[in-house]
Amino acid sequence: MKNNRRHFLKKIGMTGVAAAITPMALAEESPSKEFMSRINQLDGDKEIRLALIGAGIMGVQDMQTALMHPNVKINAVCDLYQGRLEDAKKKWGNELFLTKDYKEILKRNDIDAVLIATPDHWHKQISIDALAAGKHVYCEKPMVHSVKEGADVVAAWKKSGKVMLIGSQGVSSLGNEKAKELLASGAIGDIVYAEGFWARHSPEGAWQYNIPNDGNQQTVDWDKFISNTEKKPWDPLRFFRWRNYLDYGTGMSGDLFVHLFSSLHFITDSYGPDKVSAMGGLRYWKDGREVPDILLGTFNYPESEKHPGFNLSLRCNFVDGTSGTTYLKIVGTKGSMDVKWEEVVVKMNGNAGMDEDPFLKEQAKLRGESDTRAKILPPRETVYAAEKKYKGAHYDHFGNFFHAIRTGGTVAEDPVFGLRAAAPALLCNDSYFQDKFIKWDPINMKIV
Repeated sequence: MKNNRRHFLKKIGMTGVAAAITPMALAEESPSKEFMSRINQLDGDKEIRLALIGAGIMGVQDMQTALMHPNVKINAVCDLYQGRLEDAKKKWGNELFLTKDYKEILKRNDIDAVLIATPDHWHKQISIDALAAGKHVYCEKPMVHSVKEGADVVAAWKKSGKVMLIGSQGVSSLGNEKAKELLASGAIGDIVYAEGFWARHSPEGAWQYNIPNDGNQQTVDWDKFISNTEKKPWDPLRFFRWRNYLDYGTGMSGDLFVHLFSSLHFITDSYGPDKVSAMGGLRYWKDGREVPDILLGTFNYPESEKHPGFNLSLRCNFVDGTSGTTYLKIVGTKGSMDVKWEEVVVKMNGNAGMDEDPFLKEQAKLRGESDTRAKILPPRETVYAAEKKYKGAHYDHFGNFFHAIRTGGTVAEDPVFGLRAAAPALLCNDSYFQDKFIKWDPINMKIV
């Protein structure tokens, strides 16, 4: 197996970047430490002209990160709230084309790619329309609002010949790349179990987004917002706090579990689980929302050519804000990895250094074959941490996107990958609300 870092990144499609691992000599310290760093290729000779569709919290963050890259320009912004359009002009200049109709952006010849950061229920249609208009697409996760929408997006992408990247930024992180490399090399043995965790407590983190004083029917195109779903009277809560409502959002699983699925599938090369179950409840944020604020999910991953069978458990809550944020643990037969976007901590089992199976050795000992006994090694731990100058997974994800556009290359999270990450997350909602197991075909991407 080739462990060369450049070969590894090229193989997984991250051709726009290369990474270097710089060891720190800490022979007498425990745990040992190594630094991870990114070497960015400068390929910004071709200008990429962007439009932002959905200028809320995530959309603005996406655009600001995109504009950190060389030779990238913003030419247009679309949003259904007038206040965000005015803010966009203040941020990015009076020359911007501003509109409440995304189709006006797709007609423009000065737009090469669109960043879609709308509420989830608009991801499918805007993506399909943008691809048909010849635009490259960066679409925030989850790629679709429901599993049944996924096949249409995948078909539109394949027909278009354009680049489409889904916005689970951790896929492009140094932490996930290192974890993938370590697992492939057998560092923790064969995977047997994984678990993930996400916690938030602050009002904004729990989707209690600010409602502006001028957020009313005169400044918001409410009719367009609900035009592809059930018709309802104007409600500022449903517009500005849309994640709380199933017509527009996808709950905790669609917002947060999907990140963990994306990371796990990237690291393991898995197509996904074949059985999904979830339970939880509305325990704290009893504000009229339709989705739980505590969610637990369990998933069965069948054996495949890429990995043995294993189980996954995920949990998320909007009550306890003291237990960290993104966290993914992968447990193998020899040890485990705690994976974050900027850090990987590898912990080895006490018997991981034995040349033979420890159980066979114990049997030999009981038979009196003392000469075969091996010394049990103490637990070992290695920390892989990103250098301080690392610009982060969000920056690298856009680097992957722009490099693919300029070179006609591939991306780390195309729509097929995006659907396989979104589907089990969205099926958590089905399991929770229907109170039953959901069976999923991860190869053919269909509900069984």
